[in-house]
Amino acid sequence: MSTAREQPIFSTRAHVFQIDPATKRNWIPAGKHALTVSYFYDATRNVYRIISLGGAKAIINSTVTPNMTFTKTSQKFGQWADSRANTVYGLGFASEQHLTQFAEKFQEVKEAARLAREKSQDGGELTSPALGLTAHQVPPSPLVSANGPGDEKLFRSQSADAPGPAERERLKKMLSEGSVGEVQWEAEFFALQDSNNKLAGALREANAAAAQWRQQLEAQRAEAERLRQRVAELEAQAAAEPPAGSEKEGPGQSLEQLEALVQTKDQEIQTLRSQTSGSREAADTAEREETQQKVQDLETRNAELEHQLRATERSLEEARVERERARAEVGRAAQLLDVRLFELSELREGLARLAEGAP
Repeated sequence: MSTAREQPIFSTRAHVFQIDPATKRNWIPAGKHALTVSYFYDATRNVYRIISLGGAKAIINSTVTPNMTFTKTSQKFGQWADSRANTVYGLGFASEQHLTQFAEKFQEVKEAARLAREKSQDGGELTSPALGLTAHQVPPSPLVSANGPGDEKLFRSQSADAPGPAERERLKKMLSEGSVGEVQWEAEFFALQDSNNKLAGALREANAAAAQWRQQLEAQRAEAERLRQRVAELEAQAAAEPPAGSEKEGPGQSLEQLEALVQTKDQEIQTLRSQTSGSREAADTAEREETQQKVQDLETRNAELEHQLRATERSLEEARVERERARAEVGRAAQLLDVRLFELSELREGLARLAEGAP
């Protein structure tokens, strides 16, 4: 005797969309995350439905009829129209394989619904009203579930026939392959995390080096400015002539003594000028040339530092882009790993129940 409740026969995860009722062209997402989308079968009424819940609300509650068509619009997206709900549903899958599995199950359910209608029209077993899924709650039913990597999530009722030895061996093989896939996904996930940490460390080191180079550049610029001012002072000093000395006349000295003293002083002045002018001019010239050479060296060094700074900024930008790309890959891998872990857990539990129910 059939039970008066709907039983899940297939389930997967996908991002759910509905067509915008105003424009009939744009898609409206049902949420930010992927939801579980399941096929349910009501043995009492011989009806198949597609159900997806978002919290306590039924996002999808679509009864499959023979005139429905599931269309693949891209490698990971498919849609179908429900005239009873007066809307179009769209599903975005994590891979093309998941989309293909859902489309194949849709075709099977559609064919089963067609056969059920023909049987009812030919006077077969009459259907009768039964308790179905409401728009806010799905009745509990014994499910076989998984939590890990896998190609699909398969649900069966407890009333399903026990598998034979060949079927059990196949299920054990699937479980073993799922465990290997789980280890591979975890290794890839940790590798991506390690790569992201290395990129973050390299970016921090590059930022510190750039800050240090900026400080050095500012110090070099200040030194160059100081040297320019020193060169200007030396040039002004070299252009200025030394002031002429003067002698005071001593009271009571005679004219001849004064003249002789003046001549003597003139000779001393000439001698001192001849001795000091050459050395002073040579020293000023050497110092000015040395200062100019330092200024040129500093300007060359500044140009090199500016070139290194631009190269560092480009490297920082490339590292930032690479880190963002790695972060996006880690996010996608983590999301896919969560889905696969969830699927493998459900598959393991289901295999355990099947193995326990086997003779």
